[in-house]
Amino acid sequence: MKKCIIIEDQAPAQRILKKYIEDIGMLELIGVYTSAVEALPIVQTEKLDLIFLDIHLPTMSGMDFLSSLKNPPMVIMTTAFPDYALQSFEYNVVDYLLKPFSFQRFVQAIAKFNSYIPSDKQVQVESTKTDESSVYIKSGHDLIRVKLVDILYVKSDTDYTEIVTRGKKYLSQDSLKRWVDRLPESFCQIHKSYIVNLDQIHKVSGGYVYVSSEETLPIGRVFKDVFHQKLMKQG
Repeated sequence: MKKCIIIEDQAPAQRILKKYIEDIGMLELIGVYTSAVEALPIVQTEKLDLIFLDIHLPTMSGMDFLSSLKNPPMVIMTTAFPDYALQSFEYNVVDYLLKPFSFQRFVQAIAKFNSYIPSDKQVQVESTKTDESSVYIKSGHDLIRVKLVDILYVKSDTDYTEIVTRGKKYLSQDSLKRWVDRLPESFCQIHKSYIVNLDQIHKVSGGYVYVSSEETLPIGRVFKDVFHQKLMKQG
């Protein structure tokens, strides 16, 4: 497991980074520091693999701190200011996360970090698709992990999407198209407002998909042919 620290003076940003690190599950967070000066001893004594480094810090900026290190670990910069992006890459940082950043964007940064290290030591990132068995749903301020097998369908509802499982529904701010891109081949868009889990279909009849004895979803004319092709392959 790769060791990392957070150097960030804002408590909300600390909490988000800690939550995201916990969610990917394959990084060991060994310390959180509010200033570069406070973090310096552990950077000098501990063999670290990655630093999440804010730019605007008290006493010493993230840039000054980075330039003071002879052999720094890999660094992912975090900041609310886009002006330093070009300068930061002069220090060979892995990525530049502009606050507020999503879990998906965080995963992309970890994937870049992953590409910098030997393949036999890579961090296996639990991304938004993880191992193709589950998915993270961003609902409000929460990230909820749901098994794909439990999802019946996804429904578009004006300003949000509704992920429907047996006995529970989750609201997501992602668009239906975003869900089409995220979900594996076992899911298919059957209507401008619906994506269905092919493994959850009980019956197809009269232009409708039956996902339970009581619940039916309409099949849009535009999506009909592709849906039937995928359904036959699935069978």
